[in-house]
Amino acid sequence: MAGSATASSVKRGERLFVELAATEREVREAQALRYRVFGEELGAKLKGSDQGLDVDEFDPYCQHLLVRETKTGGVVGCTRILTAENARRLGRFYSESEFDLGAIPQLPGRLLEVGRTCISPEYRAGAAIAVLWSGLAGYINLHGFDYLFGCASVPLGDGDFQAAAIMNRLRRQSMAPEAIRVAPRVPLLTTAATDDVLDAPLPALLRAYTRLGAKACGEPCRDPDFAVADVLMLLNIDELNPTYSRHFLARASDL
Repeated sequence: MAGSATASSVKRGERLFVELAATEREVREAQALRYRVFGEELGAKLKGSDQGLDVDEFDPYCQHLLVRETKTGGVVGCTRILTAENARRLGRFYSESEFDLGAIPQLPGRLLEVGRTCISPEYRAGAAIAVLWSGLAGYINLHGFDYLFGCASVPLGDGDFQAAAIMNRLRRQSMAPEAIRVAPRVPLLTTAATDDVLDAPLPALLRAYTRLGAKACGEPCRDPDFAVADVLMLLNIDELNPTYSRHFLARASDL
Protein backbone atom coordinates (compact mmCIF):
# COMPACT_ATOMS: atom_id res chain seq x y z
CA MET A 1 0.00 0.00 0.00
CA ALA A 2 1.44 3.37 -0.93
CA GLY A 3 1.88 5.97 1.78
CA SER A 4 -0.47 8.88 2.07
CA ALA A 5 1.00 12.19 0.96
CA THR A 6 -0.54 13.78 4.05
CA ALA A 7 1.62 11.61 6.34
CA SER A 8 4.55 14.02 6.02
CA SER A 9 4.72 17.58 4.82
CA VAL A 10 6.34 18.12 1.42
CA LYS A 11 9.63 19.99 1.68
CA ARG A 12 9.89 21.86 -1.63
CA GLY A 13 12.84 23.87 -2.84
CA GLU A 14 14.32 25.37 -5.97
CA ARG A 15 16.23 22.21 -6.93
CA LEU A 16 14.87 19.23 -4.99
CA PHE A 17 11.95 18.30 -2.79
CA VAL A 18 10.90 15.24 -0.79
CA GLU A 19 7.50 13.60 -0.48
CA LEU A 20 5.85 10.28 0.30
CA ALA A 21 4.54 8.25 -2.61
CA ALA A 22 0.75 8.49 -2.62
CA THR A 23 -0.13 6.24 -5.57
CA GLU A 24 1.00 2.93 -7.05
CA ARG A 25 2.42 4.84 -10.02
CA GLU A 26 4.65 6.83 -7.67
CA VAL A 27 5.78 3.61 -5.94
CA ARG A 28 6.75 2.27 -9.38
CA GLU A 29 8.89 5.38 -9.92
CA ALA A 30 10.87 4.40 -6.82
CA GLN A 31 11.09 0.80 -7.99
CA ALA A 32 12.35 1.97 -11.39
CA LEU A 33 15.11 4.08 -9.80
CA ARG A 34 16.06 1.15 -7.59
CA TYR A 35 16.33 -1.05 -10.67
CA ARG A 36 18.56 1.46 -12.45
CA VAL A 37 20.89 1.77 -9.46
CA PHE A 38 20.89 -1.78 -8.07
CA GLY A 39 20.20 -3.74 -11.23
CA GLU A 40 21.82 -1.85 -14.10
CA GLU A 41 24.62 -0.09 -12.22
CA LEU A 42 25.52 -2.69 -9.59
CA GLY A 43 24.39 -5.85 -11.38
CA ALA A 44 22.12 -7.09 -8.59
CA LYS A 45 19.72 -9.96 -9.20
CA LEU A 46 16.27 -8.44 -8.78
CA LYS A 47 12.66 -9.52 -8.93
CA GLY A 48 10.77 -7.49 -11.54
CA SER A 49 13.86 -6.90 -13.67
CA ASP A 50 11.98 -7.98 -16.80
CA GLN A 51 9.81 -4.87 -16.28
CA GLY A 52 12.71 -2.57 -15.40
CA LEU A 53 11.67 -2.58 -11.74
CA ASP A 54 13.02 -3.74 -8.39
CA VAL A 55 10.04 -5.36 -6.66
CA ASP A 56 9.78 -7.55 -3.58
CA GLU A 57 7.27 -8.71 -0.97
CA PHE A 58 8.12 -5.83 1.41
CA ASP A 59 7.03 -3.02 -0.91
CA PRO A 60 3.25 -3.28 -0.21
CA TYR A 61 3.89 -2.96 3.54
CA CYS A 62 6.19 0.08 3.24
CA GLN A 63 5.83 3.76 2.66
CA HIS A 64 8.14 5.11 -0.03
CA LEU A 65 9.95 8.40 0.42
CA LEU A 66 10.90 10.13 -2.84
CA VAL A 67 13.34 12.92 -3.65
CA ARG A 68 12.26 14.72 -6.82
CA GLU A 69 14.00 17.20 -9.10
CA THR A 70 11.82 20.30 -8.90
CA LYS A 71 11.88 21.35 -12.56
CA THR A 72 11.25 17.94 -14.12
CA GLY A 73 9.53 16.11 -11.28
CA GLY A 74 11.83 13.13 -11.85
CA VAL A 75 12.68 10.86 -8.93
CA VAL A 76 16.41 11.11 -8.13
CA GLY A 77 16.44 9.45 -4.71
CA CYS A 78 14.30 7.18 -2.59
CA THR A 79 14.08 5.01 0.48
CA ARG A 80 11.33 2.88 1.91
CA ILE A 81 9.98 2.95 5.45
CA LEU A 82 8.78 -0.12 7.37
CA THR A 83 7.22 0.42 10.78
CA ALA A 84 7.39 -2.25 13.48
CA GLU A 85 3.60 -2.58 13.23
CA ASN A 86 3.75 -3.39 9.52
CA ALA A 87 6.74 -5.67 10.06
CA ARG A 88 4.58 -7.69 12.46
CA ARG A 89 1.83 -7.89 9.85
CA LEU A 90 4.35 -9.13 7.29
CA GLY A 91 6.06 -11.42 9.79
CA ARG A 92 9.57 -9.90 9.83
CA PHE A 93 11.77 -6.90 9.18
CA TYR A 94 13.78 -6.85 5.96
CA SER A 95 17.02 -6.94 7.98
CA GLU A 96 16.07 -10.32 9.42
CA SER A 97 16.88 -11.95 6.08
CA GLU A 98 20.52 -10.97 6.69
CA PHE A 99 20.90 -10.80 10.47
CA ASP A 100 19.79 -12.35 13.69
CA LEU A 101 18.54 -9.09 15.18
CA GLY A 102 18.97 -10.22 18.78
CA ALA A 103 17.60 -7.63 21.21
CA ILE A 104 16.81 -4.92 18.66
CA PRO A 105 13.10 -5.80 18.13
CA GLN A 106 12.62 -5.63 21.93
CA LEU A 107 14.10 -2.15 22.36
CA PRO A 108 11.77 0.15 24.33
CA GLY A 109 9.86 2.56 22.13
CA ARG A 110 8.84 2.68 18.47
CA LEU A 111 11.12 1.22 15.79
CA LEU A 112 11.38 2.28 12.15
CA GLU A 113 13.35 0.36 9.52
CA VAL A 114 14.57 2.00 6.32
CA GLY A 115 15.89 0.17 3.29
CA ARG A 116 16.52 0.08 -0.45
CA THR A 117 17.94 3.61 -0.17
CA CYS A 118 19.48 4.88 -3.39
CA ILE A 119 20.43 8.12 -5.15
CA SER A 120 20.71 8.64 -8.90
CA PRO A 121 24.42 8.85 -9.89
CA GLU A 122 24.33 12.45 -11.08
CA TYR A 123 23.00 13.62 -7.67
CA ARG A 124 25.35 11.76 -5.33
CA ALA A 125 27.73 14.68 -4.93
CA GLY A 126 24.93 17.11 -4.16
CA ALA A 127 22.13 17.69 -1.70
CA ALA A 128 19.92 14.70 -2.50
CA ILE A 129 21.01 12.59 0.49
CA ALA A 130 20.49 15.59 2.83
CA VAL A 131 17.00 16.16 1.39
CA LEU A 132 16.18 12.48 1.85
CA TRP A 133 17.33 12.60 5.47
CA SER A 134 15.27 15.74 6.07
CA GLY A 135 12.19 13.85 4.90
CA LEU A 136 13.00 10.96 7.22
CA ALA A 137 13.52 13.38 10.10
CA GLY A 138 10.13 14.92 9.45
CA TYR A 139 8.47 11.50 9.36
CA ILE A 140 10.19 10.45 12.61
CA ASN A 141 9.16 13.66 14.38
CA LEU A 142 5.59 13.49 13.10
CA HIS A 143 5.02 9.89 14.20
CA GLY A 144 7.13 9.76 17.36
CA PHE A 145 9.67 7.05 16.55
CA ASP A 146 12.45 6.29 19.03
CA TYR A 147 14.84 4.22 16.89
CA LEU A 148 15.77 4.18 13.22
CA PHE A 149 17.67 1.23 11.79
CA GLY A 150 18.58 -0.23 8.44
CA CYS A 151 21.25 -1.83 6.28
CA ALA A 152 23.96 0.36 4.77
CA SER A 153 25.85 -1.27 1.91
CA VAL A 154 29.62 -1.24 1.48
CA PRO A 155 31.65 -2.56 -1.47
CA LEU A 156 33.26 -5.95 -0.96
CA GLY A 157 36.52 -5.47 -2.89
CA ASP A 158 38.82 -8.34 -3.78
CA GLY A 159 38.52 -11.05 -1.17
CA ASP A 160 36.20 -8.76 0.85
CA PHE A 161 39.20 -6.66 1.96
CA GLN A 162 37.55 -3.31 1.16
CA ALA A 163 34.57 -4.17 3.35
CA ALA A 164 36.96 -5.33 6.08
CA ALA A 165 38.86 -2.03 5.86
CA ILE A 166 35.64 -0.03 6.24
CA MET A 167 34.73 -2.15 9.25
CA ASN A 168 38.14 -1.34 10.76
CA ARG A 169 37.05 2.29 10.95
CA LEU A 170 33.56 1.49 12.24
CA ARG A 171 34.91 -0.80 14.97
CA ARG A 172 37.06 2.03 16.29
CA GLN A 173 34.59 4.88 15.91
CA SER A 174 30.95 3.81 15.73
CA MET A 175 30.19 0.43 17.28
CA ALA A 176 27.07 -0.27 19.31
CA PRO A 177 27.25 -1.80 22.80
CA GLU A 178 27.48 -5.59 22.98
CA ALA A 179 23.90 -5.84 24.28
CA ILE A 180 22.46 -4.73 20.94
CA ARG A 181 24.85 -6.47 18.55
CA VAL A 182 23.47 -8.56 15.70
CA ALA A 183 24.87 -11.67 14.02
CA PRO A 184 25.27 -11.81 10.22
CA ARG A 185 23.81 -14.89 8.55
CA VAL A 186 26.59 -14.81 5.91
CA PRO A 187 29.82 -13.27 7.29
CA LEU A 188 32.60 -11.71 5.23
CA LEU A 189 35.25 -13.97 3.74
CA THR A 190 37.78 -12.07 5.86
CA THR A 191 37.67 -9.58 8.72
CA ALA A 192 41.38 -8.77 8.49
CA ALA A 193 42.54 -5.42 7.13
CA THR A 194 45.83 -3.73 7.86
CA ASP A 195 46.06 -0.36 9.59
CA ASP A 196 47.32 1.33 6.42
CA VAL A 197 43.81 1.01 4.96
CA LEU A 198 42.12 2.17 8.17
CA ASP A 199 40.83 5.29 6.43
CA ALA A 200 38.95 3.46 3.67
CA PRO A 201 36.27 5.99 2.65
CA LEU A 202 32.74 5.39 3.87
CA PRO A 203 29.97 5.26 1.24
CA ALA A 204 27.60 8.25 1.38
CA LEU A 205 24.73 6.52 3.18
CA LEU A 206 26.99 4.98 5.80
CA ARG A 207 28.76 8.33 6.29
CA ALA A 208 25.38 10.03 6.81
CA TYR A 209 24.38 7.42 9.39
CA THR A 210 27.58 7.87 11.40
CA ARG A 211 27.41 11.68 11.29
CA LEU A 212 23.93 11.51 12.76
CA GLY A 213 25.23 9.36 15.62
CA ALA A 214 24.11 5.90 14.43
CA LYS A 215 26.08 2.86 15.55
CA ALA A 216 27.12 -0.28 13.69
CA CYS A 217 25.48 -3.24 15.40
CA GLY A 218 28.18 -5.79 14.55
CA GLU A 219 29.91 -7.38 11.61
CA PRO A 220 28.51 -7.08 8.06
CA CYS A 221 26.46 -9.62 6.18
CA ARG A 222 27.62 -10.64 2.72
CA ASP A 223 24.85 -10.11 0.15
CA PRO A 224 25.74 -12.11 -2.97
CA ASP A 225 22.64 -10.96 -4.91
CA PHE A 226 23.78 -7.34 -4.61
CA ALA A 227 27.54 -8.07 -4.55
CA VAL A 228 27.96 -5.91 -1.44
CA ALA A 229 28.23 -6.27 2.32
CA ASP A 230 25.50 -4.81 4.49
CA VAL A 231 26.14 -3.23 7.89
CA LEU A 232 23.18 -2.90 10.25
CA MET A 233 23.09 0.67 11.58
CA LEU A 234 20.97 1.76 14.54
CA LEU A 235 20.15 5.35 15.51
CA ASN A 236 18.70 6.14 18.92
CA ILE A 237 16.75 9.34 18.23
CA ASP A 238 17.53 10.60 21.77
CA GLU A 239 21.24 10.38 20.89
CA LEU A 240 20.98 12.18 17.55
CA ASN A 241 24.10 14.26 16.92
CA PRO A 242 22.78 17.82 17.53
CA THR A 243 25.31 19.55 15.27
CA TYR A 244 24.63 17.40 12.23
CA SER A 245 20.90 17.15 12.83
CA ARG A 246 20.65 20.95 12.80
CA HIS A 247 22.71 20.99 9.61
CA PHE A 248 20.58 18.67 7.55
CA LEU A 249 17.26 19.97 8.86
CA ALA A 250 18.27 23.56 8.11
CA ARG A 251 19.68 22.62 4.71
CA ALA A 252 16.39 21.15 3.58
CA SER A 253 14.62 24.43 4.29
CA ASP A 254 17.13 26.26 2.07
CA LEU A 255 16.87 24.03 -1.03
